[in-house]
Amino acid sequence: MLLVKTKLNLSPIHGIGLFADQFIAAGATTWRFEPNFDIEKTAEDIAAMPEHIRLWFKHYAYLDWHVNAFILCVDDARFINHSDDPNVQTDYSAHAYGTDFALRDIQPGEEITIDYRLIEKDNWLSGN
Repeated sequence: MLLVKTKLNLSPIHGIGLFADQFIAAGATTWRFEPNFDIEKTAEDIAAMPEHIRLWFKHYAYLDWHVNAFILCVDDARFINHSDDPNVQTDYSAHAYGTDFALRDIQPGEEITIDYRLIEKDNWLSGN
């Protein structure tokens, strides 16, 4: 669940991106997994879905290697794009699902990015 105000816009990185709609101070928590809001599915759950839903789910969810499950952010957090120089990072020290925090100040209108390699089990690299 996003904990900061955001908006969607065209991204210079890829398609649609998530952009700050407020000033976000360095260190601020920007996202956390909320079990009654976000969705967690196993690989078996995904395999049982109709193909078109399975493809949609795999496009918008990520395979979190920390919990070995697909996580679907129900809000617009699913539009966060990858960057090798991200402004958000996940901290797994307090929670298995992690919480995202700002690595530096993020200005209103700035795209929010994360390094997928630190959270996702190489699913995004293979295009699956």
